[in-house]
Amino acid sequence: MTYCVGLLLDAGLVMLSDTRTNAGVDNISVFGKTSVQETPGERALVLLTAGNLAVTQAVWNRLQEGVKLEGEVLTLASAPGMFRAAQLVGAAVREVFEADGPGLRAQGVGFDVSILLGGQIGSAPPRLFLVYAAGNFIEATADTPFLQIGEHKYGKPILDRVLSPATPLADGVTLALISMDSTLRSNLTVGLPIDLTVIRRDALAVSLRRRITEDDSYFAFLRQRWSESLREAYQALPRPDWLG
Repeated sequence: MTYCVGLLLDAGLVMLSDTRTNAGVDNISVFGKTSVQETPGERALVLLTAGNLAVTQAVWNRLQEGVKLEGEVLTLASAPGMFRAAQLVGAAVREVFEADGPGLRAQGVGFDVSILLGGQIGSAPPRLFLVYAAGNFIEATADTPFLQIGEHKYGKPILDRVLSPATPLADGVTLALISMDSTLRSNLTVGLPIDLTVIRRDALAVSLRRRITEDDSYFAFLRQRWSESLREAYQALPRPDWLG
């Protein structure tokens, strides 16, 4: 299992993923689920992946080598815009399905993949997409400025209550980390370390890449303070007067 979340803010993009892969209780490994395509001054794109590791790696490799889309072979480095890049990711997913889907079915394995694609190309605004296993996709909007893949239910409530496009970038990082912490506490198949990537609007370059481990002092402080704040808020709530 995994948890990945992307935030589309007025100030830029916050992308966060865990690194745990699980093929049984005695086969747990660490694999990065964040991939970056960057041409400073021209584009900065980030992919977060969930699902079958072999499938997600095959999709990334095809995106590097080139995928045929409407008669033209493109890579993430040559896609002319973010919508075209999302189409390209979808096409790569379908290519992998055509190549590996029958073999997976024969072994009783489902074709499991979902991808968050966020970034900015040229002077167009940053955009954030969620690409499904069928190769189709949806886009984050001002009404829903975040997208999640994997084990998303535990980290969603804080984002629903607090996040808006106007949220400052630093606050977005904090919210994404709280969202991840909620998932880490409730699902053991999601685990540290976690990978954080930030792209500031119009920077056309990755502004921050950070791997956060158990030794990260800020994340440790955040986890403790968030737990304390929840307990304090709960204790401050009035009890129901109809309970008796």
